[in-house]
Amino acid sequence: MRYAICFTPPMSDPLSGVAASWLGRNVYSGEPAELPSVAGLSAADIAYHTAVPRRFGFHAVMMSPFRLHPDKSESELLKALMHFAGAQTPFKVDRLEVARLGRCWGLMPQVPSTAAHLLAASVVQEFDAFRAPLSEDDIERSDPDRLTAPQFSNLHRWGDPHVMDEYRFHMMLTGPLANDALRHVEAPLRELFEPCLAMPLSIGSLALFVEQTGGPMRVHSQHPLGKISTNARADRAKRAAVADPSLGSGAIRPLPLIVAALMAHR
Repeated sequence: MRYAICFTPPMSDPLSGVAASWLGRNVYSGEPAELPSVAGLSAADIAYHTAVPRRFGFHAVMMSPFRLHPDKSESELLKALMHFAGAQTPFKVDRLEVARLGRCWGLMPQVPSTAAHLLAASVVQEFDAFRAPLSEDDIERSDPDRLTAPQFSNLHRWGDPHVMDEYRFHMMLTGPLANDALRHVEAPLRELFEPCLAMPLSIGSLALFVEQTGGPMRVHSQHPLGKISTNARADRAKRAAVADPSLGSGAIRPLPLIVAALMAHR
């Protein structure tokens, strides 16, 4: 079994519904979803182009799939994730757009999100102890000869080349496509998704994903951001009001510097 820590919108979010239809699978239930009717693309076309992201479900990865360390248990991971999420502050990502990611299509912020970058770096650091070391086969599957020096360093330190300064918040919508398919899919994707992208994306929870051996990934549990810290602040305010009835109820840094600060604190 493998686990991953990701963001995915709530099940009730219209974006979740459109993504489940496009990918052909509900990432919460794991059940197949009816493919959309899209001008210019047949159901077979959509199923073929979405085979790779359908297996992993609709998400933005924070910590990529990992096997649990032998000294750790799932219950310990759940407890740690609950407390970690509760200590974070919810935020919004400015408008997403349908964008090219290499030879794939996905959703990305029009302007890179410092808050999302910082959260992902914190997740990787906080939960590294829960990750089993990579095997030689795991490393080879990452095609290390094609990695840059920072990516190679990340792979051996964190188990994933695309973390820290190499991280980019994104939500995949297709697998790698040939040139003609890249052009053919763009307009239908924009028509389908852009009505859901008019408002900023609320990042209000983290999801623990699970992958049974040989099976697709799906949401195991959702963990709200800020729940514990918000309740703690409310409790402190109540205690202060009881003690003194006169009391009422109540700079962005560049991404590399943020990551460097995190590393120094670690």
